[in-house]
Amino acid sequence: MEIKPGLHRIECPIGERYVAIYAVVGSESTLLVDTGFDDSIRTTVVNYFKSNKLSLDKVRYVINTHSDYDHTGGNKAVRELMPNALICAGERDRAMIENLNSMFYDRYNEFEKDHGFPESEAAKDFMMSVAFETNVDIGFSGNERIDLGGRYVEILHTPGHSWGHLSVLDEQTKAIIIGDAVLGNSVLLANGDAAFPPTYRFVEAYRSTIRLLKGYQPSEILTSHYPRYQGQAAIDFLDLSLNYTDLIESICLEVITAAKKPIGMMELIELTHERMGPWVDPAYKYLAYPVLGHLEVLESYKKIKSSKSDSGLIQYQLVK
Repeated sequence: MEIKPGLHRIECPIGERYVAIYAVVGSESTLLVDTGFDDSIRTTVVNYFKSNKLSLDKVRYVINTHSDYDHTGGNKAVRELMPNALICAGERDRAMIENLNSMFYDRYNEFEKDHGFPESEAAKDFMMSVAFETNVDIGFSGNERIDLGGRYVEILHTPGHSWGHLSVLDEQTKAIIIGDAVLGNSVLLANGDAAFPPTYRFVEAYRSTIRLLKGYQPSEILTSHYPRYQGQAAIDFLDLSLNYTDLIESICLEVITAAKKPIGMMELIELTHERMGPWVDPAYKYLAYPVLGHLEVLESYKKIKSSKSDSGLIQYQLVK
């Protein structure tokens, strides 16, 4: 739907959820934010453009907000269907976007070696069936400004969910398209129910991103998997997200303080997931993303220390 003049939100189904793709339309060119799955472009976006008399040939910039396959999976379709488009991404995320194997093993399977939490091969097979890679034309680092013809957008570096995460400020409406830069206290299903925990990974960067976005005083926050948050609701969503980081960190420190022996990340999650959500199996296991981030922060503050167990997994205990 055209939520404001020249600003379109296109909700593309991905199983029980959706990913919202955005089009910002200027007088000379169009900017697309994210590409969803391969079919998101070939079916949902193409049909939306036809229905709303938008030109695929005018798409000049396609921004991948970050290195998740439900945001980059349609890149190859963009190459085929939008001949004038340049695919753009955060420079820090470029390698994973250009190589799905790297995305899987370096991002989704990060927790196997040191924490005993592998991602399944079935998940990899699914990713490879719905997402297709291509090269990135332009790597952004933030603070770039793009003229679409009488309409400017600013590229913001908003790390935390990933190191190279980008957001897009539409200067005309003061709306900020944030992808997964901020994730509330749960990622949602299409019906509004909680799907799984917020998967931010780099905690202090994530907190800084939230404060950065608040500083822009956006007219609204446009996310990928949530409804529109306008006015005060946008600030409330950002505050909810920031408060959730404090909750998770305090629970992690409390449990490690009370433990009589070193404790591993997944053991900690098993003990605390009801307090952190509550989350049920298997969704709660994806607390690995924020929990590991908080363990790293607590260790950097010298509140806890890490060691290796006899099985080679990292474990944590209080610094005394």
